[in-house]
Amino acid sequence: MIIDAHSHLWLRQDTVVDGKRILSLKNGRSIFFDQEVQMLPPFMTDGRNTAEVFLSNMDYAQVGGAVVVQEIIDGCQNEYLAEVQQLYPDRFFCMGMAWNVAEAEAVAAMGLKGIAFPGHRMKQPLTELMPVFKKMEERGLVLSMCLADDERQIGQMRDVIQECPQLRVAIGHFGMVTTPSFRSQVMLAGEGDNVMIESGGITWLFNSEFYPFPSAIRAIRDAAGWVGIDRLMWGSDYPRTITAITYRMSYDFISKSTELSADEKSLFLGANARRFYGFTHLPELPYIKNMSE
Repeated sequence: MIIDAHSHLWLRQDTVVDGKRILSLKNGRSIFFDQEVQMLPPFMTDGRNTAEVFLSNMDYAQVGGAVVVQEIIDGCQNEYLAEVQQLYPDRFFCMGMAWNVAEAEAVAAMGLKGIAFPGHRMKQPLTELMPVFKKMEERGLVLSMCLADDERQIGQMRDVIQECPQLRVAIGHFGMVTTPSFRSQVMLAGEGDNVMIESGGITWLFNSEFYPFPSAIRAIRDAAGWVGIDRLMWGSDYPRTITAITYRMSYDFISKSTELSADEKSLFLGANARRFYGFTHLPELPYIKNMSE
């Protein structure tokens, strides 16, 4: 069973970050920090990155469940993700966006399962949000945190983990694997019993190397040696990464690798996420042969 621990959904991007515009256009393109980019595959013509399109990709790639996180570059999608969570409770684990205790309570009341923080875009210390993290711990919400690509947030995150020992924490972007902070971020999983590392964006970070991403496989092996394979989870960073590769390719470079054992692949690709997030009623998804095979 395969579970995606890092994905995104939105109905429309329409926001401003650091004074620069982010706006959905047609044919999969968006204005991104005032520059036109291919945000989605070109066949997603209306700019909508919906649960139904994602489910079609998941079914085709035999991915049973997915964790949906948020990023400020997509704008707040709390209302839409609450609807997705209600419509597809067995397939999705949707996270909200919140910046204070009242907003965290509202996220929980909407039925969302966690809160995602793009720490790499935050200017204030993470510890300023400690009341929010404590409320999340109290309410059983999962924290998704992507950290900056240097050391400045490592100590702050360590303080959060120590102050909230029951808070389930998933560190995203595989600890910014191609940067000097990689080992320090991964080692945060050794600071508490409820801390995991997920690989959302790993194919983006190794995009210059491209498929089958041999350096990404070596990085997974390194991280497993530091904290154990049971602390690591696969994530795709869908849909942005599938402008370069297919959704299945975002994990099959792992399943096809000869450098990981069958047990390691099983844990990394799904079993760890199933335990950590509590997925239960996942569908059995048979392989559907391509007509070109």
